[in-house]
Amino acid sequence: MKGIKNTFVLFLLIALAWSCRNQEAKTVAPESEVAVLAEDPLPSWNEGPSKAAITAFVEKVTTQGSPSFVPEEDRIATFDNDGTLWSEQPMYFQFTFALDRIRAMAPDHPEWSDKQPFKALLEGDMEAVMKEGEPGLIKLLMASHTGMTGDEFEASVLDWIQTARHPKTNQPYTSMVYQPMLELLEYLRDNGFTTFIVSGGGIDFMRPWAEGVYGIPSHQIVGSSVKTQFDYNDGNPVLRKIPEVNFVDDKDGKPVGIDQHIGKKPIFAAGNSDGDLQMLQYTASNPQGAFMLYVHHTDGEREWAYDRDSHIGRLDKGLDQAMADGWTVVDMAEEWKVIYPFDL
Repeated sequence: MKGIKNTFVLFLLIALAWSCRNQEAKTVAPESEVAVLAEDPLPSWNEGPSKAAITAFVEKVTTQGSPSFVPEEDRIATFDNDGTLWSEQPMYFQFTFALDRIRAMAPDHPEWSDKQPFKALLEGDMEAVMKEGEPGLIKLLMASHTGMTGDEFEASVLDWIQTARHPKTNQPYTSMVYQPMLELLEYLRDNGFTTFIVSGGGIDFMRPWAEGVYGIPSHQIVGSSVKTQFDYNDGNPVLRKIPEVNFVDDKDGKPVGIDQHIGKKPIFAAGNSDGDLQMLQYTASNPQGAFMLYVHHTDGEREWAYDRDSHIGRLDKGLDQAMADGWTVVDMAEEWKVIYPFDL
């Protein structure tokens, strides 16, 4: 299974980095920049160290006259997606999307019936698919994402998002988002933060649905991508994806992506794996102050329990540094009243 993790990273290199929850802004009290809410702004969080740390940080950076005050234009918050804003088990959702696309495309590719790893996938033999190794999986992923314009890919993503169901819960994948994190995003925005997704996943896989689900518009998404080519297309210009890597937004690529796309160092960053460690380290170096948060998957009953030895979302070095440096580590089992919106 360890190979799956490495393969998915490669998938992110070639991914066509190309339901909903409307959120209403709460009114900020005129006498203060701190959003004074009559109700609990984080109702799905149990009272505990993580909730207390979050609210204390927000209060000190938004209070005029505080030595820790940070102007709104510098209140940048970055969030990983897989395993941080929505689930990532039993495999990354974008990887599932790619495999489903191969199955949907198969009638137009009769040659796949005798060609590996396509033959194994179409026969439902995932063990044989995995025996093909990374080169075989890359063939699947390349075939599922190339040859389309941006509009065509967006349409395929939206169709999948609207119809596909998670194998464990039978819920739409966009229902597999974390209710406590939705509340956290809204709470930060209520207090003048600008929220960004900084994910190893494909930027154009997330763009079609992220604003409706998270309230984060497409121009505030940083992700992996492949190169595009401009095609004038007889007066109907389109962008076409080519099978060459453009950018990998994972590990040390995340601070680079933040610098290139956002241009400011975050004061708040959240992740769940070692793939997010460099983003949190980068945020921790902000002289204006910083808050680093790890979502720790400890709930094997309501979600999944995994960290150091997981083939997906491994949290090892990041957990060690979080403990050593006093970063906030959210114990999902202990600190979240509910996991998903459909639990409410």
